[in-house]
Amino acid sequence: MDEVFIPIAMFAMIAAIVIVPTWLKSKERREMQATLRASLDKGQPLPPEVIDALTRQTVKPPASATRDLRTGVILLALSLGIAATFSFIGYRFGEDEAWGFGAFAAIPGAMGLAFIVLSVFNKNKD
Repeated sequence: MDEVFIPIAMFAMIAAIVIVPTWLKSKERREMQATLRASLDKGQPLPPEVIDALTRQTVKPPASATRDLRTGVILLALSLGIAATFSFIGYRFGEDEAWGFGAFAAIPGAMGLAFIVLSVFNKNKD
């Protein structure tokens, strides 16, 4: 039973990490729209601050060297954490398979290096 439960739990966790924040954000937007619709139905004008806040949430800020560098450092730290975890598991429990799973740390590590290189070449310096 454990052989089946562990992979199912892993994929359920990944799905929950992706789905739950998206669902919560859409729920928040629906509630905001219902509030705005109720105020407009009552004939109340929308203040400019509300319109500005609504448009500011939908506009994604442009990429910058600082943001790229920050993302790259975070991904490299994640990669080092994954590698350290699997190397500890392999060392502590003497399982040779754990060392092979540590190779998955190369994925966020490569992405982190790519973001750091992008931060060097990004024209939009903050």
